[in-house]
Amino acid sequence: MAINSLREDKKPEAVVLEKPAAQLSSPVAIRNRERVIFPESSITKGALADYFAQIAPLMLPWAGSRPISLVRCTQGRAKKCFFQKHDAESFGDAVRHIGITEKVCHEEAYLYIDTPEGLLTCVQMGTIEFHGWGVRIEDVEKADRLVFDVDPDEGLDFEAVRSAAFQFRDILASIGLATFPMLTGGKGVHVTAPLTPRADWAEIKDFAHRLAKAVAQNDPEHFTAALPKAQRKGRIFVDYLRNQRGATAVMPYSARARPGAPVAAPLSWKEMETIDKPSHFTIADGKALAKRATSKALSGWGRADQSCPTFENRHL
Repeated sequence: MAINSLREDKKPEAVVLEKPAAQLSSPVAIRNRERVIFPESSITKGALADYFAQIAPLMLPWAGSRPISLVRCTQGRAKKCFFQKHDAESFGDAVRHIGITEKVCHEEAYLYIDTPEGLLTCVQMGTIEFHGWGVRIEDVEKADRLVFDVDPDEGLDFEAVRSAAFQFRDILASIGLATFPMLTGGKGVHVTAPLTPRADWAEIKDFAHRLAKAVAQNDPEHFTAALPKAQRKGRIFVDYLRNQRGATAVMPYSARARPGAPVAAPLSWKEMETIDKPSHFTIADGKALAKRATSKALSGWGRADQSCPTFENRHL
């Protein structure tokens, strides 16, 4: 399936529903549907809710039953937005919580969802983005994925991101890990290796950190694992920090609080060869996203029976 056939490239201000769409059936009453959430393209809270109602069956297998952090923009994305990860008992019964022990041995209630009602309740409460831990609620100490966020410095074009993503695919394949790309809807691409949840957080973080450093040492002209932004100039930052306890990554099909309402979208590696930018898909593409999720290209996306390997600092 050719990516370019799905929709024409549009500027953020042009990303709007072509005509007023019929309101989709939602398990949650959405108040203030007419409120403009994305001012540059006049996209409303109702349109955002309709997107999530349509995409819920695709999104919940990834975002459901794992601790999540929400990006809430109750007055729209151009106003103050904030992260919320703890249960303030303001969402009702559809948004659940799980007690997780933090560093100081104090238990906090973290949010999770497992139904369309929970997802749409969060949207009703002003949520635009959903970010999830790399674990499921059944065992929050055993990671079920590795995520490498290929994050470009200002000024680098998407060709640099594309090339870096393929390099990571090949590196991880050389040590036995199948990976899957996802457009973040932001600046970069996530290269994700699903895992059978056996390794604990210390093993996952150590592996990710060692691999990121080795990649940066082998190709310092193009990659860096340095945290200070001043040291990333003109290079791709290999963000390994998604792979530690409490860290989150944007969930597949989540909207982003960015101009034009882009969404995080799974891709095949073949599609990755020609995709034009990480914000290619928007909430106006819900129907196309639902259709392509059942395509041969995305069959088995994000699924693999594999474990975190022991890292050896071999030639990459």
